[in-house]
Amino acid sequence: MIKSRRSVQLLTQISQQTLLTVTKQTRMVSQVSDSVSFPKEEEKVIDLWKKNDTFKKSLEQSKAAKRPAYTFYDGPPFATGLPHYGHLLAGSVKDIVTRYAHQNGYHVERRFGWDCHGLPVEHEIDKKLGITGPADVHAMGIDKYNAECRSIVMRYANEWEHSVQRLGRWIDFENDYKTLYPWFMESVWWVWSQLFAKGLVYRGYKVMPYSTACNTPLSNFEVNQNYHDVTDPAVFVNFPIDQDPGVSFVAWTTTPWTLPSNLALCANPDEMYVKILDKARDQKFIMMEARLCGLYKGEDEYEILDKFPGNTLAGKTYKPLFPYMEHMKASGAFKVCLDKYVTRDAGTGMVHQAPAFGEDDYRVCLANGVFKKGREPDICPVDPTGKFLSLVTDFSGMYVKDADKHIIKKLKEGGRMVHAGTINHSYPYCWRSDTPLIYRVIPSWFIKVTALREKLLANNEKCYWVPEFVKEKRFKNWLADCRDWSVSRNRYWGTPIPLWMSDDGEEIVCVGSIKELEELTGQKITDIHRESIDHLTIPSKCGKGVLKRVPEVFDCWFESGSMPYAQQHYPFENVPQFDAKFPAEFIAEGVDQTRGWFYTLLVLATALFDKPPYKNLIVTGLVLAADGKKMSKRLKNYPDPTEIMNKYGADSLRLYMIDSPVVRADTLRFKEDGVKDVLKDVLLPWFNAYRFLVQNIIRLDKEDGIKFVYNENSPVLSDNVMDKWILSYTHTLINFVKVEMAAYRLYTVVPRLLQFIANLTNWYVRLNRARLRGEVDLEECQASVQTLFSVLFTMIRLMAPFTPFITEMMYQNLYRSIDSSMIKGAADSIHYMMLPKYDPNMVDEDIERRVALMQAVIETGRVLRDRNTLPIKYPLKEVVLVDADPVNLQDAQSLESYIVSELNVKKLTVSSDKQKYDVKLTAKPNHMILGKRLKKDFKPVS
Repeated sequence: MIKSRRSVQLLTQISQQTLLTVTKQTRMVSQVSDSVSFPKEEEKVIDLWKKNDTFKKSLEQSKAAKRPAYTFYDGPPFATGLPHYGHLLAGSVKDIVTRYAHQNGYHVERRFGWDCHGLPVEHEIDKKLGITGPADVHAMGIDKYNAECRSIVMRYANEWEHSVQRLGRWIDFENDYKTLYPWFMESVWWVWSQLFAKGLVYRGYKVMPYSTACNTPLSNFEVNQNYHDVTDPAVFVNFPIDQDPGVSFVAWTTTPWTLPSNLALCANPDEMYVKILDKARDQKFIMMEARLCGLYKGEDEYEILDKFPGNTLAGKTYKPLFPYMEHMKASGAFKVCLDKYVTRDAGTGMVHQAPAFGEDDYRVCLANGVFKKGREPDICPVDPTGKFLSLVTDFSGMYVKDADKHIIKKLKEGGRMVHAGTINHSYPYCWRSDTPLIYRVIPSWFIKVTALREKLLANNEKCYWVPEFVKEKRFKNWLADCRDWSVSRNRYWGTPIPLWMSDDGEEIVCVGSIKELEELTGQKITDIHRESIDHLTIPSKCGKGVLKRVPEVFDCWFESGSMPYAQQHYPFENVPQFDAKFPAEFIAEGVDQTRGWFYTLLVLATALFDKPPYKNLIVTGLVLAADGKKMSKRLKNYPDPTEIMNKYGADSLRLYMIDSPVVRADTLRFKEDGVKDVLKDVLLPWFNAYRFLVQNIIRLDKEDGIKFVYNENSPVLSDNVMDKWILSYTHTLINFVKVEMAAYRLYTVVPRLLQFIANLTNWYVRLNRARLRGEVDLEECQASVQTLFSVLFTMIRLMAPFTPFITEMMYQNLYRSIDSSMIKGAADSIHYMMLPKYDPNMVDEDIERRVALMQAVIETGRVLRDRNTLPIKYPLKEVVLVDADPVNLQDAQSLESYIVSELNVKKLTVSSDKQKYDVKLTAKPNHMILGKRLKKDFKPVS
């Protein structure tokens, strides 16, 4: 190879500069084994981090350097269950972003939090002790029950900590927060007191999703977490009309257990109704004309006798199905009401109304005087465990769902059943006990979220979501349709609602701190769980004796939504720190939290400060089993996460999850082979490039007596086109990562990083093996080693947030060949180093374009050889490149030596003459993609 005089001068400088540093640098890289076990290497890195207390020291360094704060909130998980892939996915995203922020010059506190209260804990104790309802708890004693709960809240804490550390996630477990800490609970009280003072709190009756297994209502966003496809009864029942003997209304329901509580029927005033003769049954029915198809298969099965608008049915009365509430007929029950919520989509157009068990039923019946406000207990003959009260004599003590078949039988015997069938539909289940929910009227404490709707929508606009469609569609729609939030739970293990009330409910004191409660009660208080404060009373200021605490506790979602304040014990401590760091720069969780934690955070921050609690938010999708089903311990349809990390390494798992649709809020069908492929196709080639570099650094020392020392601050340029290309490509990548990470688009960053590794290993290293081995000459060897070291050192800094283990492993060896002036204070860990800086002067778009074309030509040539069964080992006379663009032809000629070498041909011919070489372009359809997109229209197109 012929070199220019300038090139020889530059390469001589490389040799001189390297030799000049030998006297300062006595360290030497260690030889790297041909084989590697990434999981074992990761375990060594974990031991190193523990030994050096690396994470803690990194925080101390950034704090001492007075770097600007980057605030991150971590949503608290329950420690009553083991971490799953959803947790590991969210943990990986959080770790990548916070590591990147640290290496980008910020001080990033990362505190782990634990959700310790609520149904997950209580349900475990209920199963353990065989508790079936409140009576069992009170017989046992709330103090003993809560002691049981307290004993298991951190059951899997060690497993959680091990799993999080094994994933490579850096987060502070020592300085954690737990929702059971009295200081945390006190801040929750403060939040509530602020809402109470602003008039955003009220007590009322409402029909709500209710878990009979846990004896408590659930919020609407909790309901959306667990739906099952089930088969339920679907029955048509007749209601004989008092004013028209021999004629009956017909209503349809999928909840026969609510029929004993029927108090009215509802019709749509604007729809047309018909009186018909059922020919088979020889009975006359009234129903919506548009819904005749719901009961009959054909028009020959009935005869229309009359037709009239729904508004003519208002006030008509009928014979009750059961006698249990017949006494209410005199006060306005058992009549037809009108409301436009009745649709022609299902049923008969006559909707059975059980106001104790349906939200619309309650609203319609209350508005039409079927019952009076405050008399809700009179219309609900079901106890907190879901069993019928003694009022329902035929089914007393029977669980409502179990009663369905008995109720159907009773209706058949009484001649009230028109038709009984079944329906397959999606039905809500309790997210904790996995038992069917019912809707039940209950008293509850509410936050007036509806009064905040416009502010919530406005604050949502101030937040940056990735991906954006979750913000603009799913979350925005949820906010637009928001409902008042029921925050009280009829439970025991939780933060007690700090309201003391007179017996008549007219005098209420809201307590906002432990000190205030001590002053009001005259008692010293160290804990504020129910067993510690339920007995405390506050003297009435209105002559009503003493005020007693209301029995409810907070929904645990209220506690997690309060964590920005409670983790700081705000406003009782850390006020300046909180004010400086609120709102958070970043949070991340799964898409299911759009109706959970994301929502509760926004509601409380809006109510308190009229500002969003977070600036940037990443939403991940759901991780499913390989078959597309929900991961299930019972079905064992997914590999254990710990086993996957022990088999392939955490870096492989992290990259697999991050380089998938799941970081775009889509679903990921988890496949073990996918993790294996990352190890094989990404980490192993990357490791081999590193090993090859180390081999040649050692060879330079042994064979040529040159101790290689790298100094980024004294760059030495090379004239070699591949050196220029990979260095330019590296700085293009640095800039790309900088821009995309500023926009929190992990889904664009990771593919580019992986593509870079592929280009480095498959193109640069492979095409420069001879130079790196010193088979060309010494100067070329040093130039290529210098280039490869520069690129790998840049890569491990850039990739450190994404793959913390392999980058640390490489750095612990490579730093020995780095000038000590470059790694002051960072010798112990790659994670102490800042991100590489982008240098636009290093970017050569012309060379990048030329090499991209060269790659395309070589890859196309390989494909043509394969198609024509011409193995690469057989030399060919010529390769012809036909292209209409003269720039492409020039680019190919400039890199001819690489093209002819890689394709094993004697010469490259370029031409723009398509006709001469009979070039024809054809398009072949991708049947799989088109089939999915076009479906039935695919055949004509193909």
